[in-house]
Amino acid sequence: MYLTREEEKMLDGEYGEGLAKCMRLLVVLGEIFEAEKMVRVKSCHVSGVSYKNIGEPGLELLKSFAMENVRVKVKKTTLNPSGMDRKKWRRMGLPENFVQKQTEILKAFKRVGVNLTCSCTPYLAGNKPKPGDYVAWSESSATVYVNSVLGARTNRESGLSALASAITGRTPYYGYLLDENRKPNVKVKVKFKPSNVVEAGGLGYLIGKIFPERVPFFSGLGFMDFDWLKALGAGLASSGAVTLYHVENLTPEAKLFDGKCLAEAEKFEVEREDVKKAVEDLSEAEERFDAVFLGCPHYSLNQLKDVAYFLRGRKVKAKLWVFTSRSVYVKAKGLGYVGLIEKAGGLVLCDTCMVVSPLENLGLECVCTDSCKAAHYLPSTNRVKVKVKSPFECLEAIS
Repeated sequence: MYLTREEEKMLDGEYGEGLAKCMRLLVVLGEIFEAEKMVRVKSCHVSGVSYKNIGEPGLELLKSFAMENVRVKVKKTTLNPSGMDRKKWRRMGLPENFVQKQTEILKAFKRVGVNLTCSCTPYLAGNKPKPGDYVAWSESSATVYVNSVLGARTNRESGLSALASAITGRTPYYGYLLDENRKPNVKVKVKFKPSNVVEAGGLGYLIGKIFPERVPFFSGLGFMDFDWLKALGAGLASSGAVTLYHVENLTPEAKLFDGKCLAEAEKFEVEREDVKKAVEDLSEAEERFDAVFLGCPHYSLNQLKDVAYFLRGRKVKAKLWVFTSRSVYVKAKGLGYVGLIEKAGGLVLCDTCMVVSPLENLGLECVCTDSCKAAHYLPSTNRVKVKVKSPFECLEAIS
């Protein structure tokens, strides 16, 4: 793989061992995937933040970077959710020893220069690349969104490779950074119009399961707002490893593919009943549940508004946690949405999500969510049964 003189200096340790470690990792990745060179990246997003996920080994690695005075070169480097809300962790019922370790992790990231956005929707928190930008993003729902909806270019990075790119300012030139790998290879004809975010996420979950590493081109969907596209991508990326999709007349690169390209793609048709069954298969819980969790991926301002207006004048009869980014939370609080939700007995949380928080000790057996991604992961990460419903069905059931 060709390296510039500057990149060779990084690799040889002329700028310190910490930077050299990062460059060695990226060179190995590049060689594995036969990249011809490195390219500069304009933004990064780093996952692997919760102490529940990375534990002591991850904490010690981050501390070593901080001690070696390693700093990110890419100023637009954001962070995925941690295991706690930094201000409301007591209300979450988290143990203090976990909070202490999580705080150390966040301090280490801050010393390295990473922005502590703690959100899986960095594009709603100031990290919104332009079409064609090379970026290095981890977090499966974010990578598929930045590729598909924003038209920037990233591979599905690990937390460590994304951090290495943030520190070096480089990423190997392979995979979804190349034009030829962004062409659709399966055309999905959708024979219904999704009516809610669960159907959008369920469609993604079904197609990701059937075509786990493909680039689908969806036709027949009509207009979908960005919250539904967010759910579609999250579903695709959780049941499979889909990192890029196109939607006819909607996503930025869809117009690039002519009839010949789509004629060569495999064809697949999907009905509403197919999606309904996929969502039902994700649901293990009965109609009774201990909590409702909304916001995986993190809720947008419009989604918080919908929850707030639905709950106006109501009281919830079970635990209701709604997850969002800190930047969206501030706006929602100013508009009164947070107040309405919490007056009804809910809790609006930032910096974390239901999947990476240590919720297994809270005595929950069954939870309800509107997220196919959360339903995919929660049984293994938090040992709970899950029921999937639309947001309003979730709220109606407990209010």
